[in-house]
Amino acid sequence: MKILHTADLHLGQVIYQNYDRSDEHSHFFRQLEKWCIQEQPDVLLLSGDVFDIQQPSASVRKVFTDFFVGLHRLCPTMHFIITAGNHDSASRLQADKAVWLLANAHIIGVPPMAILPANDSWHDDFIIRLDSGYVVALPYMSGERHEVIQSLLDKVAQENRDGKPVVMMAHAAVSGVDLLGHDMEIGKIRTVAVEGMGKGYDYLAMGHIHKPQTIGHQEDAMEEDVTYPSPVVRYSGSALHVSCDETYPHTVSMVEIDRHGGSVRIRQLRIDELRHFYVLPQDGTSFTTADGAIEAMKALTEKQGRGYVRFRIDSNAVLPSDFNQRVYDELSKYNEEWRYNPKIIWTGSIGQNDDPEQLVFQVADLQQMTDPMEFIEKTQHNYPNLDIDDTRQAFEEIKDEVLRMREEKMSK
Repeated sequence: MKILHTADLHLGQVIYQNYDRSDEHSHFFRQLEKWCIQEQPDVLLLSGDVFDIQQPSASVRKVFTDFFVGLHRLCPTMHFIITAGNHDSASRLQADKAVWLLANAHIIGVPPMAILPANDSWHDDFIIRLDSGYVVALPYMSGERHEVIQSLLDKVAQENRDGKPVVMMAHAAVSGVDLLGHDMEIGKIRTVAVEGMGKGYDYLAMGHIHKPQTIGHQEDAMEEDVTYPSPVVRYSGSALHVSCDETYPHTVSMVEIDRHGGSVRIRQLRIDELRHFYVLPQDGTSFTTADGAIEAMKALTEKQGRGYVRFRIDSNAVLPSDFNQRVYDELSKYNEEWRYNPKIIWTGSIGQNDDPEQLVFQVADLQQMTDPMEFIEKTQHNYPNLDIDDTRQAFEEIKDEVLRMREEKMSK
């Protein structure tokens, strides 16, 4: 069985409150199309976070439809299996499921019930039977559902008399995962035990974590060609660098499985990003003046073709009130080929006359915070009686309860 595994497209993302990334996604799609034609996989797996928000615009949905319909025409025998992530609307994604089947595309948005159903007919909603093997397709689920997951794998085991490969898809963070690049953008991530994902699969195609990696094999997770014994848990990584903190290479995973319980070969295909992320100064030091930062940016933009730029500045530097506007004005002549991340990396210690407990946030800092716990953790010195662990747990419980209520409503 040969699969192409990718995840976390985040179509429609507007980065740094200002920049549309549709041309970057188109650049990725051209590479994905080339790999599908060259490699001719049995199935392309997209493990969640198809869109960046739950209600993407009509133009963003058209990009999604046009690409996958076009890819089906180029590779008519290849199947597509697409699952919902935590950024997607499960019901909206699944609404056109019947139509997509005409293009060999299986879309699974709504997850199984948290409680094991009494009859077995529900299995068919999540098991895709291909000539080359089985795929158990699970969208994002709040909380652990070990019994439900194992029931699906047991059903496949009963049918799989020929020893065909078994693949499972999921969108979650499992124990042992490297979260590099996530903390600054989405706050804390709750992990689930790998054991909670059940037994009986040969390859677990994961989404949600943007760094490509193989759980339990971090030392060779970025090797271009590695073979492991079954089972293997793998994050393909996101299609684009979703934030400037994701400084590692991004890839898609070409996976070949010889048989159930056999060997799993993983080849990483390196994604060429249309715009790279640059932090200035590039030597790891910090700017002490606004003029120094802007001059370095001018030198970079004249040398490179396009990208995102961010500054590292010493905490004692005094920036003029129009600093950001000067940066935007300088980059405006590049017609958004060069883009600015206004979230400055401040280094060093503040001056002796400053009060270290007076934490000052830039407007851009607050705009980038998507998790209330990030703000609470950075200001907890103002609340000496606050139990930060209890507070964090309370927020996680609220999130899980809201998601559970939403899923129950969609199921009804």
